[in-house]
Amino acid sequence: MGKDTGRKLVASNRKARHDYHIEDTYEAGLALWGTEVKALRAGRCSLVDGFAQFTDGELWLEGVHIPEYTQGTWTNHAPRRKRKLLLHREELDKIEGKIREKGRTIVPLAVYFKDGRAKVEIALATGKKLYDKRQALRERQDKREADRAMHSRSNR
Repeated sequence: MGKDTGRKLVASNRKARHDYHIEDTYEAGLALWGTEVKALRAGRCSLVDGFAQFTDGELWLEGVHIPEYTQGTWTNHAPRRKRKLLLHREELDKIEGKIREKGRTIVPLAVYFKDGRAKVEIALATGKKLYDKRQALRERQDKREADRAMHSRSNR
């Protein structure tokens, strides 16, 4: 059997783009157990409550729910365990320096397989205020209405 190539999306966190101003994005590897990989390959993952934080100079992904593998036995994993993110030391130092600024957090945006390896796209983000969310929603609605008007005008 040939090796997987390309990018296969498992889960994305669309709510993160609504709740945060995304500043920088990074691609990190995930240290997983066997049944976690099998559950991901089955397309089962939830990033809704996920975040990343530093512990002893290492970056850990927390709150991400990868349900137990249904065909697993007693070797199954805990669904919400901490998972180590694999990044180069320079990237970790850069992120750690930026995260010290007030109001910044690290959120997962997507989990996917790239060339057969599990990866997570993380983002350095700042939380949006309620009025920012409303303004983004208003801009999206205005753009949609303008596109509809242009489309109906061109169909005449």
